[in-house]
Amino acid sequence: MYHMRLRGSHAEIGKKIGRALRMSGKDFYALTKLDDFQKMHGQNSEQILYSYFPEIREEIYGAAQELNFPEDRLACWLLTMGCCYDIRGCTAFAFRRGKNVYYGRNNDLPPFLKKASCSALYLPADGGNRFLLNTSSFINGEEGINEHGFACAMTFVPPNTAEICPGLNSVFIVRYLLERAKNAENALSLLLKLPVASACNILLADSSGAIFACECSPQKCILLNNNSDYVYITNNFQCAEMEKYSAHGGDIFRSRERLQTCASAFQKYQSDCGSPFEFTENLLSGKYGFLCQYSKAENFDTIWASIFDLSGCEIWRAEGNPSKTKFRKDERAKLLFR
Repeated sequence: MYHMRLRGSHAEIGKKIGRALRMSGKDFYALTKLDDFQKMHGQNSEQILYSYFPEIREEIYGAAQELNFPEDRLACWLLTMGCCYDIRGCTAFAFRRGKNVYYGRNNDLPPFLKKASCSALYLPADGGNRFLLNTSSFINGEEGINEHGFACAMTFVPPNTAEICPGLNSVFIVRYLLERAKNAENALSLLLKLPVASACNILLADSSGAIFACECSPQKCILLNNNSDYVYITNNFQCAEMEKYSAHGGDIFRSRERLQTCASAFQKYQSDCGSPFEFTENLLSGKYGFLCQYSKAENFDTIWASIFDLSGCEIWRAEGNPSKTKFRKDERAKLLFR
């Protein structure tokens, strides 16, 4: 995982991203190859994204300029991520314990994406929140936290292909909410107004202790476990009403087993006096049951794990499987929460 500090206007930030990508030597024409369905979806979603989030167009355009690459092709490719079927796992949760509010996530992907992953600190000069975005791509992302102590994360849910609609994919929803929202309530209000492109879970939490999990599809969005002291999401819908909007029952990469591990861990933690950091670290590293212990034969792994202390304004990350890699504090938090 490489780290970036992105200052300036959205156009300047896009150019900095584009220069870094150009220096990587990757063949972006090969990387962004899409089938006819993906192309059509991206083209139909592009203007919708820009209508809700006009600044992001400047960032995409800046990156495309530096890459000498067609802007519309780059935008279409970014809009298919976590939407048109791709390989993603992931577990995320948030909870409050007394005055403490914590968030945790394992990001599970094919191992080759580990080196391409990025933790980017955004310090925009032309409006929008400061935020930290963790991503296996760029510009959009899987999770993050902003200057107000608001955290947001997505998890992929396998969609019924025929039900995918033009709109914002989950990784752009995360990016949009981090840049726009001041707290979880505000983010929920914004989320419910967005055209969601495909099945996904969105987790929202803030330093005040407000936590929400929203099961989303183009047809419907449902709030899960409202007013609970904890929420957790994997790669399936938990509400029976939403199951019909997911393919394969949503049980990919042992999603339901990870869901059960979270349920059991939080039940045990109700009578546990341990620290919230220790609990989060132990849950993510698999000490309560299966969460990250993929076999080599599965060609799938937790490539990073995150802990956000929302009440204490601190960030930790294990840049590798948390059962083998230590969590280290991210000192860039001082620039975020100033």
